[in-house]
Amino acid sequence: MKHPQRPAHHRSRGPGRLTGLLTALLVVLGLSGTALAAPGGTARQAPAAVQVPARAMDAVAAMQPSWNLGNSLDAIPDETSWGNPRATRELFRTVRSQGFRSVRIPVTWSAHQSDAAPYAVEAAYLSRVKEVVDWALAEDLYVVLNVHHDSWQWVEKISQDHDRVLARYQALWTRIAAAFRDEPRALLFESINEPVFGDATPARKTELMHELNTSFHGIVRASGGRNKDRLLVLTTQGGTPSQELMDDLHTTITALRDRHLIATVHYYSWYPFSVNVAGGTRYDAAARNDLTDAFARMRDTFTSKGIPVYLGEYGLLSWPDHFHPDRVERGEALKYFEHVGHAARRAGVTTALWDPFAYLDRATLKWRDPALFAWIRSSWTTRSGTASFDKVYVAKSKPVTAQSLTLHLNGTTFRGLWHAGTKLAEGRDYSVFGNRITLTARTLTRLAGDRDHGINATLEARFSRGLPWRIDVVTYDTPVLSDATGSATAFAVPTRYQGDQLATMEATYGDGTNAGPTGWTPFQEFNVAFSPDYPKGTIVLTRAFLDALREGGTAHLTFHFHSGAKVQYKVVKSAGSVTGTAVRES
Repeated sequence: MKHPQRPAHHRSRGPGRLTGLLTALLVVLGLSGTALAAPGGTARQAPAAVQVPARAMDAVAAMQPSWNLGNSLDAIPDETSWGNPRATRELFRTVRSQGFRSVRIPVTWSAHQSDAAPYAVEAAYLSRVKEVVDWALAEDLYVVLNVHHDSWQWVEKISQDHDRVLARYQALWTRIAAAFRDEPRALLFESINEPVFGDATPARKTELMHELNTSFHGIVRASGGRNKDRLLVLTTQGGTPSQELMDDLHTTITALRDRHLIATVHYYSWYPFSVNVAGGTRYDAAARNDLTDAFARMRDTFTSKGIPVYLGEYGLLSWPDHFHPDRVERGEALKYFEHVGHAARRAGVTTALWDPFAYLDRATLKWRDPALFAWIRSSWTTRSGTASFDKVYVAKSKPVTAQSLTLHLNGTTFRGLWHAGTKLAEGRDYSVFGNRITLTARTLTRLAGDRDHGINATLEARFSRGLPWRIDVVTYDTPVLSDATGSATAFAVPTRYQGDQLATMEATYGDGTNAGPTGWTPFQEFNVAFSPDYPKGTIVLTRAFLDALREGGTAHLTFHFHSGAKVQYKVVKSAGSVTGTAVRES
């Protein structure tokens, strides 16, 4: 990832200073693999590692599933700068106990490496990285160690300052390779994270990517020790799984004639869905096909030809975000994670969850959302059934009628519906025709109870395997917006949500052009141009959206809600103020 999510601010106790200083001294002396006397006189040996299969394909398969220590050692300038506590051995023990078999430890070296020849690396920082790596290895985890945000901090300048950047990159990997040359083979090296090359031509970018990967390979192999047959991970430009860029990487890997090489790419879903822009509010056919095609390309380009693939990062961009409303509707996100696990198993790809702080709370060592993690974990081994949505909306202002959903069986068999531990009766409470399930009006009336706005009941659709699909029965009325005034830097639309939730916002001017910072689509980006504030009863139009408004122009907004309701609103920016007007139905 290029941009950090802002994590919660916690701190924890770090390692003893004496141990760290002694380790740093040994690194400087080139004795980093030597046993280190810890406080109290006990020798700390390089940890015993898992037994790594000889074949790269088998080794990478044994690494499934994997987890990223994101926003820690890759944070800028230091490990706790982005809010995570210092990593501990207990963290890796927890990760291992939760079923992970490998960890990716992203490291940004820029603040700890001189930018002038000979491009020295701070011994204390290298010692800290080694300490964290050794803790993970000691917990019987494979470890992938890399060069991370350096890619956009200084490596990106290689197209303009080739010789100096390449010399720094080579010096960095020379130092890393020397420091870790005697580590167990369960430690893997990854050349660089998501490299980009500025304004270079496509052909030149291909050359530069090849040069970085092959330079990294040559340095590590020449450093001796266990680096002679260590598994090495080579990336595409940007970590992108496009066919052209994976073909380039395939060419590089085959030309190196090294059976210990691994291809890596990243996958964050179809972009409109991943960030909720351009109307990408559902995990629809476009999003599903994007994922299916990406994993098919990984299989056809690499794994079917004996080259293993390590999916170094996957997830949804900026989701979950525990500091802002969810961009992606929860059930739709669960469908994505379920699909990733299935597609990866079919393609023979090992997956590494990108976790900047959002999944595992590193202060408590507990999952922030255990139910979400249950879906991720289940996807590693089996499929789960889902449905077209995870809510059934019942309008309070109208008589209750039957409601239908489409079941997505995903190779399972539907076993029935449950409410509060009791199985509902097919034919009386609901009916099934093909893959369509319909809840009767009588059952919905009973489940809605006194019909307060919001969730009245939760059902479970159970299948022959995998996790049950939860369906909320929600009473709602069409949200009501009110007139408001504000400044050109702060404006919020008073909103009575009435049990509904905001899905997206469409913004245009009277001439049909798009309004807002995302000019290529009328559907603006969730939490970037607008954001619901449910506790305060408003929809916030962000500074970015307000800045993009034309002076004196009327922007016509359509707020789309998950019930299917659409509500119109107008805003005008003039002389430092913003006026909002609700559009009344005629």
